[in-house]
Amino acid sequence: MSIMQKDFFISNRAALREKVGDDPIIVSAYTLLQRSGDAAFKFEQEANFWYLTGIDSADWKLVIEGERSWLIAPDVDEVHQIFDGSIAADEALQTSGVDMVLNFSEGEKLMADLASKYQKVFTIGDDPRKGHYDFALNPGPVQLLETLQAIFATVNDCRSELAKLRAIKKPEEIEQMKAAIALTVEAFDKVKENMQSYTSEYEIEADFSYAFRKNGAKGHAYDPIVAMGKNACTLHYVKNEDDLEAGQFVLLDIGARYNGYAADITRTYAFGKMSDRHVVVHRAVETAHHEIIALLQPGVNVKEYFHKVDEIMIATLHELGLLKEKSDYRKYFPHSISHGLGIDVHDSLGGPEVFQPGMVLTVEPGIYIPEEGIGVRIEDDILITEAGNENLSHKLSTSL
Repeated sequence: MSIMQKDFFISNRAALREKVGDDPIIVSAYTLLQRSGDAAFKFEQEANFWYLTGIDSADWKLVIEGERSWLIAPDVDEVHQIFDGSIAADEALQTSGVDMVLNFSEGEKLMADLASKYQKVFTIGDDPRKGHYDFALNPGPVQLLETLQAIFATVNDCRSELAKLRAIKKPEEIEQMKAAIALTVEAFDKVKENMQSYTSEYEIEADFSYAFRKNGAKGHAYDPIVAMGKNACTLHYVKNEDDLEAGQFVLLDIGARYNGYAADITRTYAFGKMSDRHVVVHRAVETAHHEIIALLQPGVNVKEYFHKVDEIMIATLHELGLLKEKSDYRKYFPHSISHGLGIDVHDSLGGPEVFQPGMVLTVEPGIYIPEEGIGVRIEDDILITEAGNENLSHKLSTSL
C-alpha cells in the first residue's frame, strides 16, 4: 500500500478535473513487459497513474467523471493470480480513495456509456518525444488511447495539465524526496569512505544496491552509472563492468527510489593519486556547480537561467583551454544543466516561464574530454523555495 494517504490522490484527481473541465478523464497503468521467455521485468508504474491513484500494479485503469471516480481492475485469470498475485479490490479502494472498483467487463461498459454521453474524453496522449527514443513505448497507455479513439469523437491529451500539477511538489512529496535523497547521500558517503578498497565498477554498484534495499528503498530510481575514466564520457554508461585503474576518476550517478519518489545525485571521486589536470578539471566543474545553484530563485526566468548557465560553462571551458571553436561547447558539455525531479527521475516542470516555489530540479554541470579520458559531473537536487532555494543533497560534499 502507498505511504501516501488516500486524500493525496483524491486531491490530485480533483485538481486535474478542475484544469480540464467537465469531460471525463480515463488513464491507464503500465502493463508488464517481457524480460525473457515467459518472465516479465520487475514492474514500474506510469508516473501520472500513480500520482492520481497510488496503485502500483499493472493494467489497471482510472475513470473520472465529475466528482466521481472508478478504478477498473485487470482481467487476471486464476493461474496468473496464483503465480503473480494481484492487488485486491478493497486494498485498491483504500489506497486510492476512488468511489468504486469495477471488474474488467463492468469497466468496459462504463467507458462505452461515457462515450454515449460525451463527445470528448481526456487521457495520456501520444508521447510527442517518441521519435527521439530508442525504445518502444509501454503498451498500456498506447492501447487505451487507441480504444478511446475508437469510441469517442474527440480524444484530448491531459499530459500538459498533469505536468503542471506535478511540477509543484506538495509538502508530503517533498518529505518523501528528502528521505530518498538522505538515503542516497548516506550510501554515497559510505562508498566514498571505501573508495580505495574497490577493484571494479560493479563492486561499487553492489554496495549502493545493498544500502538502498537494506534501508527500505524500492531500489534504484534509474539504472546506476558507475563510470571509470573514459567510460564517464558515455553519458548513460550503465555496464558498470570494468576494473578500476589508479589515477582515474570514478563518476557515480545514482539515486534511490523511496516511497514512490526519486533521488538523482552525481559525484566524481578520485581512485588513487590524480594528475594535476584531473584536479583542475574537477575544481572547475565544482566552482561552476555552486555558481549555477546560486542562480536559482523563485521568479527567475527559465530561459534567462539557461542563458546564464551557458555563460558560466563557456567561461569554464575557456579556462581549461577546451573552447577553441563554437562547436566545442557542446562537444565538452553535451547535456542540459537541469531537469525536473519527482516521481520520475526526469519529471517535467510543465514548461514554465519562471521558476516557482515547490519545484524540484537538478543542477548537473559536467565536462567530458574523451581525448584525455576525463569525465567529471557533479549533480545536486534543488528545491525552489519562497526565499530562494534549498539544496536537498547539500550534506554530501562535492570535493574529490
